[in-house]
Amino acid sequence: MPSYHFSSRILFFIVMVSGSCLFGHADAEDGSLNLTLKQAITMAVEKNLDVKAELYNSAMAEADIRKNSGMYDPLLSFLVNYENSTTQLPSIFLAGTPLSREKILQINPGINQLIPSGGALGLVFDNTWNQNNSSPERGFLNDYWQSQLALTFTQPLLKNFGRETTELNISVAKYNKEGALDQFKTKLIDTIAQVRTQYFQLNSLREDLEVKKTSLMLAEKILNDTRAQVKAGVLPAMEILNAQFGVASMQKNLIDAERAVKDQVDSLQVLLQLPAGGDIVPVDKPLRDEYAVDEAASIRKALTERSDLKQLLTTLKATELQSRVAGHQTLPDLSFIASAALTGLGKSYSRDTDKVVSGDYPIWAVGLQFSYPLGNQTAENEYIKSKLRIGQTQTQVKSLEDTIANEVRNAVRALKSSYKQLDVTTRGSAYAEERLHAYIKKNQVGLATAKDVLDVENDLVTAKGNQIRALADYNNAITALWKASGELLEREGITLNQKDADSLYEKSRD
Repeated sequence: MPSYHFSSRILFFIVMVSGSCLFGHADAEDGSLNLTLKQAITMAVEKNLDVKAELYNSAMAEADIRKNSGMYDPLLSFLVNYENSTTQLPSIFLAGTPLSREKILQINPGINQLIPSGGALGLVFDNTWNQNNSSPERGFLNDYWQSQLALTFTQPLLKNFGRETTELNISVAKYNKEGALDQFKTKLIDTIAQVRTQYFQLNSLREDLEVKKTSLMLAEKILNDTRAQVKAGVLPAMEILNAQFGVASMQKNLIDAERAVKDQVDSLQVLLQLPAGGDIVPVDKPLRDEYAVDEAASIRKALTERSDLKQLLTTLKATELQSRVAGHQTLPDLSFIASAALTGLGKSYSRDTDKVVSGDYPIWAVGLQFSYPLGNQTAENEYIKSKLRIGQTQTQVKSLEDTIANEVRNAVRALKSSYKQLDVTTRGSAYAEERLHAYIKKNQVGLATAKDVLDVENDLVTAKGNQIRALADYNNAITALWKASGELLEREGITLNQKDADSLYEKSRD
C-alpha cells in the first residue's frame, strides 16, 4: 500500500513538471505585477535612465546647430565717444606757442550682416560733433557737425567663397546631430535587447523555481514513506538518512532558485525603473517554433539598417565636407570690396543731416584685395590631413561592414544551433520522464528503492532545467540575430524621430 501511494505522488510530480513548469502561470500572486513583453519594452523606452541620458546628446547637438546658425544674426554696434584735448601747436617761435583746444563727440550706430556666399554687408551712420579754437576769420569752422551714412560690401572670390564654406560649422553640427540620433538608436537597441533577455531569463527562472518546489514536495513525500517503511521493518534505518539528505539537497536548490528569481526581478526593475520591493510575473512565453532565416537577406538588411554603420557613414560625409572646404582654403585670398556713402556737414545737426539726405555729397569706391602666403604650407597640409582622414574613415567603414556581416553569420549559426539544442533537451526531458516511469514500476515490484527513484527524479529535474535554459537561449539567439541585422526596433514596432531631442532642447530654453 505505501508503494502505491508513493508512485501516485511521482505521477503527480510528472504532471506538474511537464505541464505547470513548461507553460507557466498566467496569474500573478497578490502584490505582483503581471507584465507582458510589450509593456516591458515600452517601459524601457520611456523610463530607462541610460536611454534618457543618451537623448541629451541629440539635444546638445541641436544646440550646436542653433549656435552655429547664429552667425547669420545681424550684429548691431553703437559707439559713443567724447574727447577733450588741449595740445601745443608746432611753431617757429619758442615763446607764446599757440594752444589747440578741441572737443569731439562721436555717435556711431551700425549693423553688419554675413551672407551665405561668404560676403559681408555693413551699414554705419557716423556722427561727429567738433568744437575747436580755430579762427573763423581764416575760413575754418570751429563748431560743427559732420555725418556719413556708409554702406560697405566685401565678397571673397576664391578662398572662403560659397555657401558650403560659409556654413561648414552648421553642416558639421547637423551631421553630428544625425550621428547622435544614430548613437541614441544604438543605445535603445542595446536596452531593448537587454529587456528581452532579462524578461525571458525571469520566465525561465520562475519555471525552474516551480520545478524545485515540486521536487522538494516529492523528496518530503519520499522521506515520510521511507520512515513508514522503516517503522514497518521493510527498510533498514539508514534509508531515512538517504531520504533526509535528499530533502536537504532539494531545500538548498529551492533557496538558490528563489534567490535567483529575486535577483532577476531586482535587475528588471532597475532596467524598467519600477519601484523596488515588488514582484514581476512575465505573461508572454518564449517562442518555441523554428524561426526561419535567410542569411544573405539578413546581411543585406544589416548593411542598410545598422545604426552604428549609419553613424560612421555620417562621420564620413562630414569628413568629406571638411576636406572640400580645406581644399578651398589652399586658394589665394582675393576679395571684392565696394563702399558707398552719403556725407554732410553743418553748424547744426539738422543742417548736417539734411545734406546727408540730399545726396549732394556722395562717395563711392570699388577695389580688389589680394593676399597669398608664399609656400602656403599651413593650408596645403591641412588639406592633405583631411584627405588622409577620409581614407581612414573609409577603411573603418569597410572594416565595420565586414564585422557586421560576420556578426550576422555568427548569429544565424547560433540560432540554428540553439534550436537544435532545444530539440535535444526536449528529447532528453522526454527520456528522463520515461525513465522515471520505469523506476516507478520497479519500485512497485520491489526492484528499486526510494533512493533509486529519488536519483532518477533528480535526473528529470536536471533535464527539465536544461530544457528551460535551452528555450531561453533559443529566444536570446533570436534577439541577437535581430540586433545583428538591425531589425530589432522594427520587430518590436518602435519608430524614432528627432522630436524628442528637439523637445528636450526647447524645455531647456525655459
